[in-house]
Amino acid sequence: MKNTPTKEQVLETMNRLSKDTLMETLNIKYVDADPLTGKLVATMPVDSRVYQPMRILHGGATVALAESVGSAASQMLIDPAKEMAVGAEISANHLKSARTGTLIATAECVHHGKSSHLYHIRVENETGDLISMVKLLNFVKQRK
Repeated sequence: MKNTPTKEQVLETMNRLSKDTLMETLNIKYVDADPLTGKLVATMPVDSRVYQPMRILHGGATVALAESVGSAASQMLIDPAKEMAVGAEISANHLKSARTGTLIATAECVHHGKSSHLYHIRVENETGDLISMVKLLNFVKQRK
């Protein structure tokens, strides 16, 4: 049985592990967590790093934010010494775009099985407008 980390421990760990990764490149920050339910919240600024050529938010950057928060959220529900969660399938519906501001991605677990976790990730702007709705399936694998 694993010990459940505190919210503060989760946030410190996830933000520390983001160094030298895509999350650091996109300036994704983990800002809230509920280790008991697997809920995790992350933010990402909308700026030139995440633009498509039309100077609006690139859908792929939105999906990168969603997968980052959803995959990290699965880590809270497993024993990281014995298991790892890996993304298996992701789908996104982009409903609105952005040119500036901050995206807030909230990952909530809708299925917590032994070998898979299913997450819904709501991506909103700072005023609460829904930007994208994302579904992520993670497989839980034993570490070798």
